[in-house]
Amino acid sequence: MKQKLRPMELTMNAVFFICGFIAIVFVLFISIYLIISGIPAIREIGLVDFLFGTEWASTAAEPKFGILPFILTSIYGTCGAIIIGVPVGFMTAVFLAKIASPKLAAIVRPAVDLLAGIPSVVYGLIGMMVLVPAVREAFDLPDGASLFCAIIVLAVMILPSIISVSETALKSVPREYEEASLALGATHIETVFRVSVPAASSGIAAAVVLGIGRAIGEAMAIIMVAGNVANMPSLFASVRFLTTAVSSEMAYASGLQRQALYSIALVLFIFIMIINVALNTLLKRKKG
Repeated sequence: MKQKLRPMELTMNAVFFICGFIAIVFVLFISIYLIISGIPAIREIGLVDFLFGTEWASTAAEPKFGILPFILTSIYGTCGAIIIGVPVGFMTAVFLAKIASPKLAAIVRPAVDLLAGIPSVVYGLIGMMVLVPAVREAFDLPDGASLFCAIIVLAVMILPSIISVSETALKSVPREYEEASLALGATHIETVFRVSVPAASSGIAAAVVLGIGRAIGEAMAIIMVAGNVANMPSLFASVRFLTTAVSSEMAYASGLQRQALYSIALVLFIFIMIINVALNTLLKRKKG
């Protein structure tokens, strides 16, 4: 016989249901709005010309709206940030969760939390004032604002998410797993990487997803260090990301140009959705 829920439990169940429903409504609203706003420009420009065109000249007498440079730049920049940021963040999380002494961890952890609290514009300002001139002098470039600087800034910006979520996942691994491994003769480091890390793989993967989302969606810091020029991606050339393409022109855009910017936002949204679905599917197959 089912136990009757008390009024407080019924109230909390209703609150949780409403919160979840609101989150779903927001996602649906954003999806529908971007589709309605972005489809007209794609229809007028042409899907192939829009996605695979290599020239963006939205204010020219004969405007061109090819966003392939933006797509490739976003992919290269995100992949570069992940290649640098994930190993550093993962190893830092392992250090804080399993290796560092409590006193040392208490010193390092607030520094990581401070990184998470720094506004994007501050990252961009420091990158523009310190990193860009350093890259210009080190590689003898006419302008240091480049894809390389954007990758470095993004790699630093995704560290807090990766570290905090991975550390939490590693700490949630049952102590019995590690004790059993040690009892079988494994060293502490072997136990960490062969027992604790595999057991926390889903949480670590979630940290990577958060890092990818932060890297793809960043605009303010990137516009300050990447040069914001619609070039095909090159490591030491000024480039423009999907996010910066929208933010840099939306203030004065009108007509087809404005619709094309909505289409870029739609492409970015679909891009992020594909990454999330792919990673979630991969995790489910791994668990199965």
